[in-house]
Amino acid sequence: MSMQVRAVSKYVRISPLKCRLVVDQIRTLPVERARDVLGYSTKKAARLVLKTLDSAIANAEVNEGANIDDLVVRYAYVDEAPTLKRWRARARGRVNRIFKRSSHITIVVSDEA
Repeated sequence: MSMQVRAVSKYVRISPLKCRLVVDQIRTLPVERARDVLGYSTKKAARLVLKTLDSAIANAEVNEGANIDDLVVRYAYVDEAPTLKRWRARARGRVNRIFKRSSHITIVVSDEA
């Protein structure tokens, strides 16, 4: 019987598109390798995804008694969270809408490949 543990970061203030670029790099990797990839990445999203990955690893270790060396990133995906709508004044009394997008980051770690 395989064990799966997940961690979710909700309402993270980064665009899902930007975050998915980072999440796609770590999917199916062993957690140690995934932590290395995220640690050396220069993207803002890498910091946020690393925080979620560390939470998933801690959940597996504490709640399930899993061995960290056996864990693999089984699923990693980013969903769109509610968007903040703002506006910016433009010429001749007009406005432009600004969409401040946010994300829900979900990472599932498992002890089988």
